[in-house]
Amino acid sequence: MVLLELRGVTKYFGGLAAVSDFDMDVNEGEIRALIGPNGAGKTTMYNLITGVYPVTEGKISYNGQDITGLTPHQIAAKGLVRTWQPTSILFGDHTVLAGIMVARHLHAGMGSVTKFLGAARRVEEENRKKCLELIEFFGLTQFKDELAINLPHGHQRALGVALAMATEPKLLLLDEPVTGMNPVETEQFMGVIRNVRDSGITVLLVEHDMKAVMGISDQITVLSFGKKLAEGTPKEIQANKEVVEAYLGAEELAA
Repeated sequence: MVLLELRGVTKYFGGLAAVSDFDMDVNEGEIRALIGPNGAGKTTMYNLITGVYPVTEGKISYNGQDITGLTPHQIAAKGLVRTWQPTSILFGDHTVLAGIMVARHLHAGMGSVTKFLGAARRVEEENRKKCLELIEFFGLTQFKDELAINLPHGHQRALGVALAMATEPKLLLLDEPVTGMNPVETEQFMGVIRNVRDSGITVLLVEHDMKAVMGISDQITVLSFGKKLAEGTPKEIQANKEVVEAYLGAEELAA
């Protein structure tokens, strides 16, 4: 089943087309990578999908519904959620547990007045339990009382995904999740992403680490100068001469 469908998506900034006539399907249950050189339009595409930028032309459908023109809040409420960079700006002055609790409250729409009146104590206890389960899932138990801004880099990345997961997404957009990690941390975090997918959440990721992309993706879409250059399995992308020439070169792409 197609979960996210983009048809003819185009975005102009002034007279410049940052994205032009772009088509892509993301199927339910897959890990899809969106790759390309710097300036290819990947961040613009994320901003279009999540409603940060309005689409100039084209249509974006999610879970069978047209979401073109909806606000980021409306889109997130439907279960399409993204991570942000850098993670430390998100609830950096909160502890890990408190930040994830806030993310769940924002998703559930439970305000502080309701909480202090005591009308939602049962809901609050259930939310706390689920947040602690997320913390354990992402290997952050020992850091649950630490300020987010003080976490090591790799754990900040994990927290960023945990914050997004707290909103109970159906489709999760990851923005360079392993940037700055060493090979061991990268391999461990790829395992976390697989676990996210195995839990029933579809994943779309933008990432420059080609070893990670090739090792984890079911399908890959390649952007170049705002247009789709190629699409296929990791093996097909590695064998595509246009991708090799336009992107990083044969050795790095096949790493």
